[in-house]
Amino acid sequence: MTGLLTEEEIARLTPSEMLPHRTPIPTQVVASDEYYPDPQNEKQREVEARLLGMADDLGRKQGLDRRRFFQSAAGMAASFLAMNQVYGPVFEASAAEATTPEMANERARSLSGQFIMDMHTHFLRDDTRLTNFVAMRNAVGRAGWNADLSGREQTIEDLKFDNYVKEMFLDSDTKIALISSAPSDIPQDWFLTNEQMAAARERVNAQAGTKRLYAHAIFTPGSPGWLDDLDRALALNPDSVKGYTIGDNTHKETAQHPWRMDDERVAYRGYEKMVAAGIRNVCVHKGLFPPAMETRFPRLRDYAAVDDVAQAAKDWPQLNFVIYHAGYRHVGGDPAVALAEFERTGRIAWTSDLADIPEKHGVSNVYADVGQLFAVTLIAQPRVCAALMGMLVKGMGADHVVWGTDAVWTGSPQWQIEGLRRLEIPEDMQRRHGYAPLGAADGPVKRAIFGDNNARLYNLTPERRGALRTDGFAQLKERYEREGPAPSNLRYGYVADPAGVEPSVFA
Repeated sequence: MTGLLTEEEIARLTPSEMLPHRTPIPTQVVASDEYYPDPQNEKQREVEARLLGMADDLGRKQGLDRRRFFQSAAGMAASFLAMNQVYGPVFEASAAEATTPEMANERARSLSGQFIMDMHTHFLRDDTRLTNFVAMRNAVGRAGWNADLSGREQTIEDLKFDNYVKEMFLDSDTKIALISSAPSDIPQDWFLTNEQMAAARERVNAQAGTKRLYAHAIFTPGSPGWLDDLDRALALNPDSVKGYTIGDNTHKETAQHPWRMDDERVAYRGYEKMVAAGIRNVCVHKGLFPPAMETRFPRLRDYAAVDDVAQAAKDWPQLNFVIYHAGYRHVGGDPAVALAEFERTGRIAWTSDLADIPEKHGVSNVYADVGQLFAVTLIAQPRVCAALMGMLVKGMGADHVVWGTDAVWTGSPQWQIEGLRRLEIPEDMQRRHGYAPLGAADGPVKRAIFGDNNARLYNLTPERRGALRTDGFAQLKERYEREGPAPSNLRYGYVADPAGVEPSVFA
């Protein structure tokens, strides 16, 4: 997707849009731009088989084919019921909800107004050179796998901006989102330029009549002219600033300008400008650097870890440091590795280190964004997901864990929203590690994570929050649902080793 995967690696993978079953939740890891996906494991295959069986049985009784069942609230409930059957009771889901559409629809309706502020989302620029997604969609259409993609050439505009708005604001309960980007040492390989993010923000908000979309400005410490670039970015009035400490995440093999958050000679010069411009929140990409990636890019390993966070937070109390993906290291690898680490030590690299920072260093301006940590572990190994959420809430406080999904790489974020609504930390884990329960879908802990914490960070007033209920997007969604919503259940990226698909189609 971004050039991290080689042509040989891509040839061994399959575009996730070619998977034959559009289940409400993924049943295997879908790679974003940052990592190579682990193959579907035995338990994920069992979840998929159980879910397909439920779709055939329950869908027939409800007068629905598989696809329509998977698009329904009962299909979503069935997904988490199947997860519980395979992994044990981790999610709040019942057979009654899966078999009774009225019950499932009422639950979905009762939660649809929940305030969800997703401050970690993406789409790609129209003139991008990162065309794997477009080539993938064209190939899918030509192969006849997805009729929605046949008949015309796909474009980034078709996929990215319009699709982004649909999947974020119509196919999910998200009320506010922040559009982000990723930088590159090659200018044309930025996902979006700072100017393009600002333009997208204005386009969405003009249509909505309220502020539905926020925007980052990307900063690149140490790169040529970076302070002048930061001045130009700050002139766009970004809502927050974001950086990648490994530098060029798109082309790690040639990344020239990694940096540390606590570097007084470099990063601190940027923080000074941010404070002067009134910026309060600095978002930093961390983690997503498993041992296999360290083998390939050993010189970047220390920049991906979180040991530079605490000192920066101490030295800059005027700023809030939001650590994306909560520093989770093991994304893309075998989830059994993270589970074994946790069961052996009670810790998971490097998220435990991040969770230790408030007590160990006496700071209160460090926040954990869940990002790919949540998206991947939810379906790869839900007990790891529960452990990670438990340690973050325990160490950082429920008021310092914030919602971000990394959508739309993994499709509409509704499946992740449902995942957190239903997730509970198993009782044995609560007893052994002193984790508090996450509680009800609309309880105080989940309300804080879904939206209240981000609202506080971004100074969203109750008046502005209330205006969202009747703005242009609220009316648009009301019409969309009245006419019959049709979530695609597509995810955008790559999966490993699916049965019966010819990788050579995409070589």
